[in-house]
This record gives sequence, C-alpha cells and structure tokens, in this order.
Amino acid sequence: MTPLLSIEGLHTTIRVPGSNGGREHGEVGVVDGVDLVLDAGRTLALVGESGCGKSMLSLAIMGLLPPVARIASGRILLDGLDLASLPASALRAIRGRRVAMIFQDPMTSLNPVLSVGAQIMEAIRVHVPGLDRRALRARAIATMEKARIPNAAARVDAYPHQLSGGLRQRVMIAMALACGPELLIADEPTTALDVTVQAQILGLLRDLQRETGMALLLITHDLGVVAEMADEVAVMYAGRVMEQAPVSAIFDDPQHPYTLGLLGCTPALAMNAGRQRAIAGGVPPLASMPPGCRFHPRCAAALPDCARARPMPRRLGERHLAACLRSPLEASVPAARP
Repeated sequence: MTPLLSIEGLHTTIRVPGSNGGREHGEVGVVDGVDLVLDAGRTLALVGESGCGKSMLSLAIMGLLPPVARIASGRILLDGLDLASLPASALRAIRGRRVAMIFQDPMTSLNPVLSVGAQIMEAIRVHVPGLDRRALRARAIATMEKARIPNAAARVDAYPHQLSGGLRQRVMIAMALACGPELLIADEPTTALDVTVQAQILGLLRDLQRETGMALLLITHDLGVVAEMADEVAVMYAGRVMEQAPVSAIFDDPQHPYTLGLLGCTPALAMNAGRQRAIAGGVPPLASMPPGCRFHPRCAAALPDCARARPMPRRLGERHLAACLRSPLEASVPAARP
C-alpha cells in the first residue's frame, strides 16, 4: 500500500549573515536527510528537544517555510504528488483542502480583529467557491459543532479574546478541518493548555481522526502525549531522524541512546530509577554541528567511530529503524552522559 505521506531525503537550509557583518550570506542545514512514512488514518508522533528541526519539517510539508529558508533537496510525496516541486499557486490549492495545520498558540494564529466565524468562513471560501454568506455561516457553525464547541451558533460571532484557550484551540481545529483534509499536522497543539483541557483536545483529535479517517502528524516534546496518541514515533535530533518505530517498540525496546535519554528525562515513563536523569548539554547550534553522529558529544555509549562516520539507519524489525553504530543496543548501554 502506498503511504499517504512519504518524505524522502529531505534537506532544508536557512540563509545566515556572513562573517564580520559582510553582505555575503551562507546557508546552514536545518533538516538533514530526513526519511519518514505516514499511512492514511494513522498517527505519527515526531519528538525531540527544541531546536531539532521538527517545526521546520512541518513548515516544509505545508510549503510555509520563512523567506530565509528553502528546500535544498529531497521529496515530500502526498499520495504520490511531490509537494516540494509544486509552484506556490498549486500549494495554495492543496493547503487546507488536502493538508492542514494547527499551531501551538491559537492566540497568535487567530486574527484578533475578525470574529472566529469569519475566519472559518474564509478558510471554507478559499476551497469551496460559490457559497453565499448564509451557506458559509451554516457550514462554519457545523464545523464548530464538529470541533465540539458548545453553543456554536452563538460563538460564531465571538472574537478570539472572548474565548478561553481551550475554545480558541478548538476554533483552530475547526478551521483546519473545514475542508476535510487527508493529513492534519498538529505542532505542539496542547502545550499552552492546562492538563484538563489538554486531555479534552487530545480526545477530540482522536475522535475526529476516527470519524474522518485523516492521518495525523503530531509534533510534540511530551512523551506522555506520544504514548496516548501515536501509532508510530520518529525521534529527531539536530535535523536527523535517530529512530523510527511503532510506539510500543519505542517505549518497550528503544534502540538509540538519544531515545533512551528522552525516556529517562520523563520520570513517569523511565524504564527504571537509574535512567531518571537529564541529558547533559543541549542541541548543537546549526552553524556548528559535530561530525559523525550528531548526538555523540552527549552520548555515554559513543564509540570512536561515532565522531567520524554518520550512522545510517539499520532495520531492526518491521518498521523499526535506528541510526546508531551500536544498534541493536546491549541492555547495559547507558542513555547519555550524566
């Protein structure tokens, strides 16, 4: 079966100022040779620390890279159609209709001077021309009801500041689902919400996925959310995918020291008390990535070759890949430098 989304060897770069404040600009890589697969109706969680390239990857899929960034090479196949090679006009026709996205903070994504209904209606109007205002309003209310917004007929005329954080996020979900996309990208959709509202939003996404059959690319740093939502997980570090596997394998049989480190940073999910520790250091700056395996300066299991050779993904089981010279890992391999 052909996957709905297939990312092949994707490289993105951003332009940076030259040295000594000169006019010359250079480029540094952000996403570096990423391969990912997501089947229709499934949820793929993309996890990793801040600065690992997760959001840049999602913006590349949407064709929304900032002006200083570009896709240098690779393909982004949506049901066989290469989004990376499409002109801007063709991408505009696909965004919202086939692929949609919700962001972390709806207050900065919604227009404060327009009612939420007007913003949902505009999302519908772009892809369903010919509807009069009454039909657009009715469809906006129906979409809000689908997103479980109470009393949608009254709230359609509300402004973003008049709604709670949870309701604003539901409005963002309604906008994203207004035209029935095949793929929904959710970039940290619950980070700004309290625990109770977070659970409601995640439950809503699960219900909508069952009802519509859409695929979900969930970007998060919260492994508890991953355990609850994902079918498969891709662990990303410094622009590269370190490990990809079914969610059960990630939690029960992780095969990359970085994955072990992330699990150890989450006490409720750590495999044993000895692994409940932070990973020393941080993600390296874009302009000074280490050679070889980019995680090796922080990895307690690093071999001499890790500083020289980029490890290629090894197949360790059905749909389980890990880019580590030590894979398959011995039980005694430590997660990271304490």
